[in-house]
Amino acid sequence: MLGTSKLIAFVGTTNGDRARQFYANVLGLKFIADETYALVFDANGVMIRVFKLDVLTPAQFTVLGWGVDDIHATIKGLRAKGVTFERYPHMQQDETGVWVSPSGAKVAWFKDPDGNVLSLTEF
Repeated sequence: MLGTSKLIAFVGTTNGDRARQFYANVLGLKFIADETYALVFDANGVMIRVFKLDVLTPAQFTVLGWGVDDIHATIKGLRAKGVTFERYPHMQQDETGVWVSPSGAKVAWFKDPDGNVLSLTEF
């Protein structure tokens, strides 16, 4: 039923100005609008609505992720913009923070300014 409908992604923020700078200037998403309750971005045809909240408890799992062609080049570019990649002691990650899944996909995690877990995956 929804297989032909466009996906809309949601994430929260307690600081709209900081979130707008991060998602637009650091991640490079196209800023669409600053609405009363949310910032709106276009992520390659997918709408991301960053909801403005008074209080936010970030999830401990990935809430948004991007499939990339070259994970190491993407990590290098994001690090140049100040992004720090997460290290998890229970996972074998390389020096850049990349973990190789059993399927062979390469995954790395980072957080937005509100502590939301975001990821990169090279399939």
